[in-house]
Amino acid sequence: MPATTLPPFPDNVQTHPLLVIDYELIKKGDANEIARLWKAATELGFWYLRNHGVGKEVDEMFDMGAETMALPLSEKLRFEQGDDGQSFGYKAAGANATDDAGNPDTVEFINVAKDDVLSFPAVTHRTYPDTVEVRMESTLKPFLTKSLEVTNKILEVFERQLGLPEGAFADRHKMLESSGSETRCIKNPAKRRPAPNAVTYEPTAADEEKAALGAHTDFGSISFLHNRLGGLQVLPPGYDTWQYVRPISGHAICNVGDTLTLLSGGILRSNLHRVVTPPGEQAFFERWSLVFFLRPSIDVPLYPLTKESDAIVDAVDHMTEDDKKRYYPVSDDGKASTAGEWFARRIKMQRLKNRTGPESYRASRGMEHNPKAI
Repeated sequence: MPATTLPPFPDNVQTHPLLVIDYELIKKGDANEIARLWKAATELGFWYLRNHGVGKEVDEMFDMGAETMALPLSEKLRFEQGDDGQSFGYKAAGANATDDAGNPDTVEFINVAKDDVLSFPAVTHRTYPDTVEVRMESTLKPFLTKSLEVTNKILEVFERQLGLPEGAFADRHKMLESSGSETRCIKNPAKRRPAPNAVTYEPTAADEEKAALGAHTDFGSISFLHNRLGGLQVLPPGYDTWQYVRPISGHAICNVGDTLTLLSGGILRSNLHRVVTPPGEQAFFERWSLVFFLRPSIDVPLYPLTKESDAIVDAVDHMTEDDKKRYYPVSDDGKASTAGEWFARRIKMQRLKNRTGPESYRASRGMEHNPKAI
């Protein structure tokens, strides 16, 4: 991306503090840092991660994203992800719903499958624009490799904290098995200034309702996010108002996704979040973000691992019967839903072309869907 001096995140908006976790200390097995990571993952499900070592690769991925989004729309639409539940490829702004009413999103993005990066030049799922394919070896593979290293190390920590057998999570996230794991580079357009002489802008209630990405929990296991402007908001447990997450230079934002929540019997928390207009002067700049989503292999069944962890047994024993139904999702054949089915359903049902009514959007939601949180 061209170098741009971005305005600072304003100090006059309400933010929610996240714990800052040092990845270097996690790699060294520091007990205090592991305890802090566990606290973050089980209480809010979000944390900052510093010293992750992926800064250079992030910059190059943003360059790839800018080159791709600069292509003519007609060219990008040749690689559209479609309406059948596939995530990989390009998504145009306005293709997805952000709420029950069917209001469209405002972001466009390019998703590149982990499997396609690792198999390149062979094609596992699909082809991509030339701006992506020319960077598969030089840009996407280094970013993917380091992102997998970081997220798999975090999985190891969670596995031990839950008392699971060694490799229980790794066996469900095998690098060379087909999965929904992907990189995503996202562009959200800048707001126009309300008047030629305006120098400040604060989002109105109407802006807040027009979310770039509606309230959701993530589909997979761990999300590894890099962003330079505000706009990400969380709805912490016990809160009734959304809270901004302040971006910190050099720090990634990580969060737990639904498949880890399911496998852990709710011990690991996937929390509601959304993306709205950046606050203050940041509203007038394009908002770019980059995420690596770690997801299980597509054939992994989703249910709490009670046969492998006493802590998970205890968590399930304390659930209500209604909660247990949520933690044992089933597919159309009555069997346990697989990670691939869970992922495809949610992708498919948020697409506006598949909308039949509010029930369509609700079918795309995750573990903490709240119709009042949009």
